[in-house]
Amino acid sequence: MSPVFLLVLVGVTFPLPGVQALVCQLGTIERVWNVSDLPLRWTPKETICPSGWGCQDTLVLIESGPHVNMVLSKGCTQAGDQEPRVTEHRMGPGLSVISYTHVCRQDDHCNDLVTSAPLWAPPPPADPGSLRCPVCLSPEVCLESTEEICPRGSTDCYDGLLRFTGGGISSNLRVQGCMTQPGCNLLNGTREVGPVSMTETCGPMQHQEPQHQSPERDFLICYRGLTIQARENLSQVPTEWTAATTETCEAGQVCQETLLLVDVGLTSTLVGSKRCSTAGAKDSQKTSIHSRRPGVLVASYSHFCTSNLCNGADSSSVLLNSLPPQAAPVPGDRQCPTCVQSLGTCSSHSPKMTCPRGADHCYDGYIRLSGGGLTTTMSIQGCVAQPFGSLLNHIRQIGVFSVREKIDEQFPINKPQEGGAGALESLTWGLGLALALALWWGTLCPSC
Repeated sequence: MSPVFLLVLVGVTFPLPGVQALVCQLGTIERVWNVSDLPLRWTPKETICPSGWGCQDTLVLIESGPHVNMVLSKGCTQAGDQEPRVTEHRMGPGLSVISYTHVCRQDDHCNDLVTSAPLWAPPPPADPGSLRCPVCLSPEVCLESTEEICPRGSTDCYDGLLRFTGGGISSNLRVQGCMTQPGCNLLNGTREVGPVSMTETCGPMQHQEPQHQSPERDFLICYRGLTIQARENLSQVPTEWTAATTETCEAGQVCQETLLLVDVGLTSTLVGSKRCSTAGAKDSQKTSIHSRRPGVLVASYSHFCTSNLCNGADSSSVLLNSLPPQAAPVPGDRQCPTCVQSLGTCSSHSPKMTCPRGADHCYDGYIRLSGGGLTTTMSIQGCVAQPFGSLLNHIRQIGVFSVREKIDEQFPINKPQEGGAGALESLTWGLGLALALALWWGTLCPSC
């Protein structure tokens, strides 16, 4: 039986009241499989598109030896209608690249591709040739490639890096395998499939015997993941901060890891990112306390580095170890609402706490974060020492995050409706997205 997967929700767009809009299937997949697992099946989520937009399906399969990489994007699009189309960009013997595209507006859920079967059929047996090549499909470097005898007709060994962006996709794929021609042209001139753009780079030592270094030397590998955690005592007790996946950087990029901690007393939130980045000085590390006790604590850790997998801090202790010891607070005379929400909005009904002495004013504002694969607005309430003070001291960059505070720049906040089923649905969706972000950028959840 073919594997069945549930696509991760990657976004929701709500139409204006009274405007008819399509409901489209939604989701992404980026993963390497065994050819024996094909054809694959999946169960999509759904989204409401802006008025006039259509539904799109985009699927790309790249086969090399016993493995196949699948890139799938489903969602809304402004592109014109297009009948379902299968394109063979490159066929074997050896490496193969096949794609499927479809844009429609005739009905809800018309982007109804739920299996890879339209693109894939078992390949006929191939006669072996005399050429042997490494065979690999991996989001990382191919350190342990399997060398295989190429099919007859193969003349060259391919070694390259493909990057996919757009349509909710952002991934790298290292490719090795057998080719029927020399050069760096696996995609046969293709640069876009639906909303997904594709770029190709080949190792400078392709087709040469390695001397002192391997072709991987030009490709920096970094850990990649996001985390959003909310609970008590994140400023006191270290929490795990590991990433389950890696990515290959583009030329000029470095590895980065950034943590931002907001602790308001009764609760705290920790936001973190690991991935490739063009921002930040090479080989730099910095811990900052932006807002000190008593009252709201805001602190951050950032690290930019230039060796493979150097952004590998495994816990928040890299930040907490630099925080000063916290003495038991002496209660003051003021009470303030206390809340920190990474998704959603604090309200006037937030739980109140007695402020520590020296923090005699109430803060109620927002910090907007963008960068490192994350865009969110943190709503914050708590005790502070100065009226109308800035928690960030008016800075605009924390590691890979661009930051904007309410007192620096006004920006709209989407507040959930009060009461009724609509408010419950909005809250449920927000919690679901928070959980998705906290899964370290995973793109698939097994489904029965």
